[in-house]
Amino acid sequence: MLEIKIAGVIKNSIVDGPGMRYVIFTQGCPHKCEQCHNPETHSFTGGKSVLIKDLAEEIISSKTRRLTFSGGEPFCQAKELVYLSNLVLSRVDVSIITYTGYSCEDLLKMAETDKDIENLLAISQFLIDGKYVHSKRNSGIKFRGSLNQRVFDFTDYNFLHKFSDITLDWDNNKIQTN
Repeated sequence: MLEIKIAGVIKNSIVDGPGMRYVIFTQGCPHKCEQCHNPETHSFTGGKSVLIKDLAEEIISSKTRRLTFSGGEPFCQAKELVYLSNLVLSRVDVSIITYTGYSCEDLLKMAETDKDIENLLAISQFLIDGKYVHSKRNSGIKFRGSLNQRVFDFTDYNFLHKFSDITLDWDNNKIQTN
């Protein structure tokens, strides 16, 4: 049985993306951002291992149809999150947001040799990228901690070809093209 290492879950969050969301905090993060909001998720040996099929059942039974992958660093467990997503999506329709400390550009380079990273990008409707930078902290922006973090909307665009041209301005409810 396939397992995933998680730091925990929040079944009803309104701060990890728009709407009521089921949030999974993955365990393990290579970024170690200064003054990180979730420093307990940094260790790759911490957290707890859970069966992915059990977590999928919990998400499905929660009736929350918005899912957020946070961390830790979700892309360190891309294979497991894709498997989880596919189990959930085979039974219910959910929208998925993935937070990452990597830049979208770095993820695309990594995806060239890592199919699991490519698949997690493909299954995510939104991607929030970038390390948390405490000197750029801003509590006035929605769903991000620092001004350097970007929101990518992949719902209507092919992320492999158009990612650099599309960002979503959740603060002003509009899509920006670069």
